[in-house]
Amino acid sequence: MNTHRTPRRLVSRAATAAALATALGLGAVHTATAAPSAAPLAGLDGGWHQDGLHLTAAENKKVDGFVARARRAERSISPEVRAAARISHAELVGFDQRLKSPDSLKRKVATRLRETPGQTVDAALRTINDAVRFTLQWPAGTYSQGVHTAGGLLSTWGNDSARWTNTWNRPAGYKAINSVWRAPRSGQLFEVQFHTPESKAAQLETHKLYEEQRLPGTPPARVRELQEQQNAIFAAVPVPPGAERLTAPARRLPSPDPARRLPAPAHAPAG
Repeated sequence: MNTHRTPRRLVSRAATAAALATALGLGAVHTATAAPSAAPLAGLDGGWHQDGLHLTAAENKKVDGFVARARRAERSISPEVRAAARISHAELVGFDQRLKSPDSLKRKVATRLRETPGQTVDAALRTINDAVRFTLQWPAGTYSQGVHTAGGLLSTWGNDSARWTNTWNRPAGYKAINSVWRAPRSGQLFEVQFHTPESKAAQLETHKLYEEQRLPGTPPARVRELQEQQNAIFAAVPVPPGAERLTAPARRLPSPDPARRLPAPAHAPAG
């Protein structure tokens, strides 16, 4: 990180516990779903088919099991992310979309199986780290301190930083920090993107371009054209002071924070 101050010095234990308690109190959250781009087809053999992609019945069943595990794990991950957002004064963007839809996951797995012949569905699933995902956002002026605080808190609460990709210093393309964490209890990987309003707006604006770019049938010339369009949009995003120097928190053991003694979040009600 670009500063030696720790989140524990920035925020008192009492404040941390209070924020996490508030998040847990709000923890009766409904399961999020996202609509697929096109209606999937259920094969007679129990497989999955969409847009020329397919999974066998056995592969489809394994992805369904992966989805169920991610949804169970999300119930304990979300309260901590909400507390980290509250303490770091972040806006938690798109919280209702925190769970990737089953069809989106199946599309991702099927695409990887087609791109890498011989790869197993288990191997493909191990590469997926955004079945549970969140976006935290701060204005440019408070972005670097906000990322430092939120990331430090997630680490302090026992989440292991599995990947940290800072693209603020890249000359072209996507601008933000994408981080991947492993939850201590479930072992579930989850993604946290750290944005400013401008970088998030650019991400949304370029989403359709990116989706077209990654389609298997997109001609190489069109792929280059789409990348150039995305580069132009992200080039207009201001870089927050110090953002290019932000690094992952040091790996540490979970601390005996009083927030850890709070009750587990309630299960989401049906519906």
